[in-house]
Amino acid sequence: MNGTLASNAALLGQCAAAFPAEPASGAAAAVDVAVCVPFPYLAQARDLLSGSAVRWGAQDVSAHASGAYTGEVSAPMVAEFGASFVIVGHSERRAYHSETSALVAGKAAAVLEAGLTPIICLGETLQERESDMTEVVIGGQLSVCIEVLGFDLLARCVIAYEPVWAIGTGHNASPEQVQAVHRFLRARLGPAGAGMSLLYGGSVKPSNAAELFAMPDVDGGLIGGASLKIADFEPICRAFA
Repeated sequence: MNGTLASNAALLGQCAAAFPAEPASGAAAAVDVAVCVPFPYLAQARDLLSGSAVRWGAQDVSAHASGAYTGEVSAPMVAEFGASFVIVGHSERRAYHSETSALVAGKAAAVLEAGLTPIICLGETLQERESDMTEVVIGGQLSVCIEVLGFDLLARCVIAYEPVWAIGTGHNASPEQVQAVHRFLRARLGPAGAGMSLLYGGSVKPSNAAELFAMPDVDGGLIGGASLKIADFEPICRAFA
């Protein structure tokens, strides 16, 4: 929940300039870049990013397409702004709004129905990791998505592993820890996982991005605080290339 019209104009303009539709460098073309903004700024993101290589999306969505759900925003509404992605199941939504894995899977289904790509977030708390429950927790979250969506629909999604204990805490998951979870997810997804993008989110910054992205099952990042400064965000994106 960051941004103003004025600060967004600067940041989105910098993103569009950093990743033009026809980049001069071949390396830049190897990176898919998107920003997910608060609902009120979807129109601004569309206006400032259209014509660049940067796509845009939302940070959450309703599981319902329309109806008496005051205050909610539906996936078809988001789609009208030319969006490509919607984040669902972010750890803050699960923790602060008591979103269950079933609700997250329902939101992902709504996003797919609207022709958009869900970025489904999975992750464990510090207590769960210290109790050696990481695979149990993440496997359970993923199993609900498999049950609701099936492998065919899930193959059209993006999965983001975001350990709750490494988000904005300064505690970093090691590349080996990240790879272990991504390898587990890839195996759990079976044939559907071969072509899916598995992202890592959790205190990714320019200094550790290249090492994280070098892991064989890490296909990119879900960037939080570092996305608010182009001086941090652009080097992270370049690190993947």
